[in-house]
Amino acid sequence: MTVDPRIAAITARIVERSKPSRELYLHRVRNAAAKGVHRSVLGCGNLAHGFAVCSPSEKVALSGDTVPNLGIITSYNDMLSAHQPFETYPAMIREAAAQAGGIAQVAGGVPAMCDGVTQGQPGMELSLFSRDLIAMAAGIGLSHNMFDSTVYLGVCDKIVPGLMIAAMTFGHLPAVFIPAGPMTTGLPNDEKARVRQLYAEGKIGRDELLDAESKSYHGPGTCTFYGTANSNQMVMEIMGFHMPGASFINPGTPLRDALTREATKRALAITALGNEFTPAGEMIDERSIVNGVIGLHATGGSTNHTMHLVAMARAAGIMLTWQDISELSDIIPLLARVYPNGLADVNHFHAAGGIGYLIGQLLKTGMIHEDVRTVFGHGLQAYAIDVKLGENGTVARERAPDVSHDPKVLATIDKPFQTTGGLKMLTGNLGKAVIKISAVKPERHIIEAPAKIFHDQASLNDAFKEGKLEGNFVAVVRFQGPKANGMPELHKLTTVLGILQDRGQMVALITDGRMSGASGKVPSAIHMTPEAKDGGPISKIREGDIIRLDATTGEINVLVSDAELDAREPAEADLSGNEFGMGRELFAPFRAMTGAAEHGASVFFH
Repeated sequence: MTVDPRIAAITARIVERSKPSRELYLHRVRNAAAKGVHRSVLGCGNLAHGFAVCSPSEKVALSGDTVPNLGIITSYNDMLSAHQPFETYPAMIREAAAQAGGIAQVAGGVPAMCDGVTQGQPGMELSLFSRDLIAMAAGIGLSHNMFDSTVYLGVCDKIVPGLMIAAMTFGHLPAVFIPAGPMTTGLPNDEKARVRQLYAEGKIGRDELLDAESKSYHGPGTCTFYGTANSNQMVMEIMGFHMPGASFINPGTPLRDALTREATKRALAITALGNEFTPAGEMIDERSIVNGVIGLHATGGSTNHTMHLVAMARAAGIMLTWQDISELSDIIPLLARVYPNGLADVNHFHAAGGIGYLIGQLLKTGMIHEDVRTVFGHGLQAYAIDVKLGENGTVARERAPDVSHDPKVLATIDKPFQTTGGLKMLTGNLGKAVIKISAVKPERHIIEAPAKIFHDQASLNDAFKEGKLEGNFVAVVRFQGPKANGMPELHKLTTVLGILQDRGQMVALITDGRMSGASGKVPSAIHMTPEAKDGGPISKIREGDIIRLDATTGEINVLVSDAELDAREPAEADLSGNEFGMGRELFAPFRAMTGAAEHGASVFFH
């Protein structure tokens, strides 16, 4: 089936808008690819350094231009659950590469920080900018010019977007992304949230809270809720960077290892030395990017991707905007209920049919582009599958089921959970923001209430403890944008605002900061642009101003006259406490150079 005309029109608009930058990008990619195997340009001394630790036979192979060399970029560390499984991957990849007649080398490592560890801590102010640093670190590894293809080992929040930016920067090389999978199901996410709420209300102590958290995050793999990490995996698969079915297979299983070996062999098969040359920069186009946005809406994915997808697209010369994302949300139905948009975790989602089922449903009515290139070949239909372990430890695939194994988790395209997607853009006299509405009850899509103003999340939490947050209100938490303090996630607000909402108060949040992939039931206008540090209208809101947030019409306004708003002096905040400690001083150039949230909040794109 051909793609829905509304999606085709948005895609065509992106193509037209992107023509100058995309044509320049493709010109550079094709020039780089035309130079052939890049080791051929290296001098003898260069090559000697590049294969000094290789075996004699590998040195002979790498000194010529006929044996493909696979560059591995890894985010392995053994502290973080999502990345610890990558410890064994290089050896597995080298073995699989040798079986396929190639060679593999770890080209470099990239940092991987965990937002779960840094929530509410100074280190969170490094989090968003770590994405651009990851792209730079991957670029350093690949700058040795020794490789015919690449595999990227990454999972979590900023890691995959950073690796994607690197893959597009080195777009003349094929790129396959290899995930590690989610941890097995522990304490249910809704029970974890209940315990957090009890702790915030002072009804239980730290020991009980830590016990619940430890039972939730208990082993190797990603967290099981549908936040940015698992949204990353969905996006990479639906954009064609994973092997079909690879995203949500648990670590340390025979199928997980089989998929890693298969991905290695495929990465070698699509080099310029073979018949299926698939440079990453040519493979990804406007249709691929639109498919990523569609997947995000259909699953109620992470709000962080309203910035990440914009930055990832721009790295390929594609000019995606919040308006494009919002208009696609009006078209794409919500087909998945995964925590925090439902009670299921990603393991339940996968068991219900997973991405393969989801893609199959979207293809039925032309709700996604099928005619795309992927690392697996041509066409997205190949991803509408169920993956299993086959004979002799290989990967076997069969058509995804037509019927959901759990209708409470995955719906059909003709009877979706809601007719529109989970993310929407808001505009008005306060600027632009985004809101995740897939978990917000319809009766809370419109909030009109007086403003209570805070300049950090700790101040709001203190006001809650002191009993000062009474009645209906809109919390304005400003000076949290990328230029102010690196745009930390304000996830610590989720529990407090949720408690007040459960008490019957009408509450909402407006911030130029982030609320993460775990954004839930409280209406939250986030990523407000222009940010307060730039003197944006959010800096002119005064205590008690009436604010109207309307997620149905996509509007957000402070109810004062334009003349009065223009005449007000912007508020100022003392940000000196955010400039030093936990490495924040090292990121001062990032804060000074970053672009706006609507452009990806990146030092690369403005």
